[in-house]
Amino acid sequence: MASIKPFLPLSPSLKHATPSPFPTPLISCKPTFDSSVSLPISHFNRLPRLVAVSVAFNPSGNFDMSLYDDDDDSSKVSPPMPPSEGRIEVVIDNDVISRLDLSPFHSATGITSPSSAETKELLERTIGFTINYTREDPYDPRELSEFPDIRLWFVRLDATYPWLPVVLDWRAGELARYSAMLVPHQMNMRMGVVFNPEALELFIMKKVFVVYSWLNQHKVPKPRLKTSDMARMLGFGIGDELFDLIDQHQGAPS
Repeated sequence: MASIKPFLPLSPSLKHATPSPFPTPLISCKPTFDSSVSLPISHFNRLPRLVAVSVAFNPSGNFDMSLYDDDDDSSKVSPPMPPSEGRIEVVIDNDVISRLDLSPFHSATGITSPSSAETKELLERTIGFTINYTREDPYDPRELSEFPDIRLWFVRLDATYPWLPVVLDWRAGELARYSAMLVPHQMNMRMGVVFNPEALELFIMKKVFVVYSWLNQHKVPKPRLKTSDMARMLGFGIGDELFDLIDQHQGAPS
């Protein structure tokens, strides 16, 4: 049977989240969702059981995943990587966000409709976001992914271009930030972004179906590998059995 599996074994020593000393979750996972890429991702169940991992990326594209250690040894995590050279930068601000205006995305990428995307160029250059957001309260400690109006803008963007995660600048943390905009999560002092596990799994599975179909439609080489790599960036492995099922039972083209 086709399955999706977290790469991370459940550790009996990590059964409870460390409570935050603050009344609301606030500290950012280190990509303050800018150019950082070291993102602690946690999968948790409704039962008080956690698994946390540190996901670091390096220029060779390898992954270094290890269970979270209680002692703070930052040397175990690769240094943050800057945005990929030559990537497409989409700049948005309060005005764009408040109007749910996607024109900055269209202007930056040259995409005017879901069918007008230049697949090869997008995959080669990748896309990133610069969010110039002015808080009403300058002392508001929330991260950008915790502001409902910002999240709503990304919800609209994702609804219009559901294949977008595959062309984001993964190594600079853009896939992680994009996921945080769309998947319920909390911010934790020690672990950064803590995703709701069921919501994250559903999000990944939906994107696997959408992205694999989109890559096939545009005849991109090795669509299975590219789709699997996308899921792996968020800590999940996708088996060939799932792709076999999709290939055997293709849906009607949209």
